[in-house]
Amino acid sequence: MLIRAGYHISLTTDRPTPLTALLSVHPSRNKDLRTPHRITAPAGVPVYDYVDGFGNICTRLTIPAGTSTLSTDFIIEDSGEVDRDATGQLQVPVEELPDDILVYLLGSRYCETDRLSAAAWAMFGGIEPGWQLVQAIVDYTHNHITFGYEHARATKTAWEVHNERFGVCRDYAHLAIALCRCMNIPARYCTGYLGDIGVPVVGVMDFSAWFDVYLGGEWFTFDARNNTPRIGRILMARGRDATDAALTTTFGPAILAGFEVHSYVVENVDLSVPA
Repeated sequence: MLIRAGYHISLTTDRPTPLTALLSVHPSRNKDLRTPHRITAPAGVPVYDYVDGFGNICTRLTIPAGTSTLSTDFIIEDSGEVDRDATGQLQVPVEELPDDILVYLLGSRYCETDRLSAAAWAMFGGIEPGWQLVQAIVDYTHNHITFGYEHARATKTAWEVHNERFGVCRDYAHLAIALCRCMNIPARYCTGYLGDIGVPVVGVMDFSAWFDVYLGGEWFTFDARNNTPRIGRILMARGRDATDAALTTTFGPAILAGFEVHSYVVENVDLSVPA
């Protein structure tokens, strides 16, 4: 299955402003790209990439005063299969976890395990460790939060969304991640494309947030907002929470002036020429 994906993101600033962007396809999906993946920036603006501490491709540039647009458009091949099933996977005891996995048990900027630990153990302490415990957390988070873009704010944490019970996809992910970590299940935040492939179209396309959990020595994808296996996830970045996987981080004031994302199945594409 071939998926065409990309975005146009415009930012307005009143002075030259450095920024970083985690808007490239994750290196783990590079082998699936069928057309070049390049970020287009304003003419004359130097752009370069580096790989951050979580294995994401991070783009650095300084946008000039005024309105600047970042964009890309590419085609990627996907298996067309739904998220891998974690049924039957066992929880790895903390003392047996690899050293590099331990960081995904710790509290982070948006996932306050200290505030949620008592509630997590009260709600989930009687559930058998492993995949069934993760699914119980996902079910709870999915039913606990009401989705709405009007409820989004950049500073909202897992503790706050747990109390407010409103949020967007990143809030679902943060709460589920925090609850998993409280129950000694390593969990990491993921962001990328998730088009309405195989499901009814529910609204304007946006980037999506989901999370991975470490079970049985492997990472498995869970999605607290949708709470159903999906087709066509295209990972861009992952980390402890949205701090590590922010779409853009500006080092100065900036206003979002335009935002458009696309991800859909295409057929009969001539890959010998630009799409």
